[in-house]
Amino acid sequence: MMLALRLKAPSLLTRFQVPIQVVLYALLFMVADRLVGALHLPLPANIVGMLMMLLLIAFRVLPLSWVKAGSRWLLAEMLLFFVPAVVAVVNYAQLLMVEGWKIFLVIGISTILTLGATAVVVDKVYKLELRMAERKNAQALQKAEHD
Repeated sequence: MMLALRLKAPSLLTRFQVPIQVVLYALLFMVADRLVGALHLPLPANIVGMLMMLLLIAFRVLPLSWVKAGSRWLLAEMLLFFVPAVVAVVNYAQLLMVEGWKIFLVIGISTILTLGATAVVVDKVYKLELRMAERKNAQALQKAEHD
C-alpha cells in the first residue's frame, strides 16, 4: 500500500507543479504592484516583480527548480496572451490604414534596436567569460608550476 502511494505522489506533485508556480508568479506580481503603489516607484509592477524574482533566485531564497516548469509553460503558451491584442488591431482597421505605416516603422526600428542591443550584450558577456576562463586556466597553470 505504501509503495502504491509513493508511486502516486510524484505524479500528483508534478500535476500541480505548474499551477502552483503560476500562482506564485501572480502573488509576486501583486506584491510588486502594492510595492510600486506604496513607494510611488516610476516602474511598472511587472518589472519590479521580475527584479524581485531575479533577486530571490540570485540569493537562493527561491530555488530555480521551483519556478522552471511554470515559466516553461507560460513561454509555451505565450501566443494565447497575444490574441486580445490581435482582436484589438482588427477593431482599429481604419486607424491602421491611415497611420499603420508609422506603427510598423516603430515596430521595425524597435525590433532592430532590441536585436542589436541583445547581440552587443551577448558578445560582451561571451568575451568576459572567455577572459575569465583564460584567467582561471592561467592561475591553475601557475599553481601547478609552483607546486
